[in-house]
Amino acid sequence: MAPLRSLLPDLSPFRSSRDFRLLWIQGLVTTFGSFMAMIALPLQIKDLTGSPLAVGAMGAVELVPLIVFGLYGGALADAVDRRRVILLTEAGLGLLAGVLLLNALLPQPMLWPLYVVAAGVSALAGLQRPALDSLMARIVPHDQLTAAAALNAARWQLGTIAGPSVAGIVVAYAGHATAYAGTILGFAASVLLCLRLSPAPAAHDARRPSLRGIAEGARYAWSRPVLLGTYAIDLAAMFFAFPNTIFPFLADDLDAPWALGLMYAAGAVGSVVLSATSGWTSRVRRHGLFVVFGATGWGLAIMAAGWFSNIWLVLACLALAGMGDTLSGLGRSTIWNQTIPDELRGRLAGIEVLSYSIGPQLGQVRAGAMAGWTGTRPAIWSGGLACVATVGLLAAVLPKLVTYDADTDPDALRRRAQKEAATAPGASGPGTGRDADPDPDPDPTPEATIA
Repeated sequence: MAPLRSLLPDLSPFRSSRDFRLLWIQGLVTTFGSFMAMIALPLQIKDLTGSPLAVGAMGAVELVPLIVFGLYGGALADAVDRRRVILLTEAGLGLLAGVLLLNALLPQPMLWPLYVVAAGVSALAGLQRPALDSLMARIVPHDQLTAAAALNAARWQLGTIAGPSVAGIVVAYAGHATAYAGTILGFAASVLLCLRLSPAPAAHDARRPSLRGIAEGARYAWSRPVLLGTYAIDLAAMFFAFPNTIFPFLADDLDAPWALGLMYAAGAVGSVVLSATSGWTSRVRRHGLFVVFGATGWGLAIMAAGWFSNIWLVLACLALAGMGDTLSGLGRSTIWNQTIPDELRGRLAGIEVLSYSIGPQLGQVRAGAMAGWTGTRPAIWSGGLACVATVGLLAAVLPKLVTYDADTDPDALRRRAQKEAATAPGASGPGTGRDADPDPDPDPTPEATIA
């Protein structure tokens, strides 16, 4: 039984942090509510236009606001109360869902509001994500960050598997308006949960959001080879080996159109399996190896998925790819939260938004263009091969990522000291809310100072 217990997820963040519990539940509720609109919105565009191009244009409409407001949201998260940013953006997302509902109830729903709302949702998501990501390092004890990342991954993947299934049934049998109403209810519940979060004020000397502040965050990231490695490997993995956009063509090549939905779900299933057996990850200190091995496993599995002609082997490979991607994500999230100073956390989270949003977008373009040139399966396996080769090259060029150790890395030690100083008796800096860090790490390092 002991080996089995060591594989079970580490639930210590649930026990030690009330704010983590609230955010976990809030995230699950929001995921389900959001999927109602995420499924209904493109389907409504399809019903109104009958054009695949019109549906695909939604992605182009969303990309620029995500980039612009993601960067600005990072600077904003360092300058104001992060709880307030999360609360106001959740309320704003609920209002946008209300616009979709009103439009759907019209005798003749209009097309242009759908694109406007899609752009608005992308902008609000860009504003919110850095505040949400940067809050995690403040509310979870330093030695529980990997466990928190695994629990958050499990929450997201559960929502990814169940959310679209429920949303598809609602849209098919109750219509777009009912789906949008469900989205509104989800955001209303989320706002109520966010109201119970502890305040997360900015540092007393925080500056107003500005281009100079954003540039300061970029310079910090550029000066840290470990951070550069996490961004570069994630971008490479998604650019070369993100074939989701050509899954319909792969299903046709394999004479298995019935398996298209399974292809999209297989990665999430693999991720859930890893998250459900992630207890061992809390004891690992070499999180850079998570990033390298996970991205390599992702590339190898995608390469195999493009090579095999048996549909069940392809689905198994896609599930393994999901496990590799989740392992890499655990490493990236842990390194970010362990090493980045709190006063820069929001701006760096804004850069992280770009690293994991631009890669898949460009990867879909690469996969589609390559498939038109070489065929579907060669486009997939060659992308996986290029991913593995690029990850190996980046690991060789950036050896500090491979050798990263949470117990010896200078930035990780400084970040730990920063948290302990903020939560010491009588401290008045950021992170001293009622749940900031109820279980400080043992064995503080006396020589560590704030970065």
